[in-house]
Amino acid sequence: MEAYLKSQGVEHLELVVASSIGADLAMAFLTGTKLPIGHAFFDGGQFAQIAKGTRRIMTPFLYFAIKSLYWSKGGTLKKILWCDDDSIKPYFIAAGENLTYTNLRRQILDSLEDKPFPCLAEELQKHMYFEFGSIEDHCKYRQAVMEAYPCGHYPVFEGYDHMQYQIRDPQGFAEMLTYIAAHDDMPKLPFIRK
Repeated sequence: MEAYLKSQGVEHLELVVASSIGADLAMAFLTGTKLPIGHAFFDGGQFAQIAKGTRRIMTPFLYFAIKSLYWSKGGTLKKILWCDDDSIKPYFIAAGENLTYTNLRRQILDSLEDKPFPCLAEELQKHMYFEFGSIEDHCKYRQAVMEAYPCGHYPVFEGYDHMQYQIRDPQGFAEMLTYIAAHDDMPKLPFIRK
C-alpha cells in the first residue's frame, strides 16, 4: 500500500479512515508506514472483542449478507444496514460483487480481537478519533481502547451504533471527517458527547 501511494506521488496522508472490518488493516498500515499521518478515524465497534469461535460462525452469515447486496442489486440494503438510500447502493453492490469468502474469513479471523492493541506513537494518538455508538454493546469496549491509547479522542454518538451515522447521513459523515482534518477536533453535533 505504501509503495503504491508513493508511486502516485503521495507524501502525506491528512486522514486515514477505517470502517467496518478494516480496523486491523488500518492499524497494520499506521504501525508500519513511514508516511506522515495527520489524523485517523475509527468506528469504535471494530474493537469489540468477539471470540474466535463466534467469528468462525459469523463468517458465512456475513458473507451471504454482503453478497446478497450484489445479487439483489441493493434490494437487501434496508434489511441489512437499516438504510435504503439509493446514493450509497452502488458502493455496497460493488463490495458484494468483489467479496470472496476466503478474503472475508481471513480478515475476520485475523483481526484485532483477542490480540493486544498495537503500539502507536503518543503524537499520533493525539490526532486519533475512536467513535462509539451508545446503543450497542460495543460501547463497553471504549474503556479498553482508552487505556491502550490514552491520548486519543473518544466521542460517543448518542442514539447510534458504530455505523449508523455514516449510513444514514453519508454527506454529514463526510463533512464531519473534513472538519476533523481541518480543525483537529470534532464538530459540534447534537448527538455527540465526550
